[in-house]
Amino acid sequence: MTRERFAPPLEPPYFAVIFASQRTAGENGYGETSERMVELAGQQEGFLGIESARDGEGFGITVSYWRDEASIARWRADAEHRLAQARGRKEFYQHFEIRVARVERGKSFTRSAS
Repeated sequence: MTRERFAPPLEPPYFAVIFASQRTAGENGYGETSERMVELAGQQEGFLGIESARDGEGFGITVSYWRDEASIARWRADAEHRLAQARGRKEFYQHFEIRVARVERGKSFTRSAS
């Protein structure tokens, strides 16, 4: 496990958008679209980081971190993101859930190399 798979350390409070999803069968351009959305999100004002994992059966969780709710609203309304959302409903996802939470506390641990 490398540190690069984690979002950078964040100072609360901030917001987390939790996107849990079940993929449909087939690639259908999902990988490229997903990579582009991560790139585009990273360019948005208020974006703090992202963490994502998907299992072999297509269930995944992506958590994106944002400075405030206004930043989340701008991201949700971004034109290219809206197109990807529509494609997700049509092609990529069997089911998804989105939850938004305010993070008040955080803690991390790293085992030493010894």
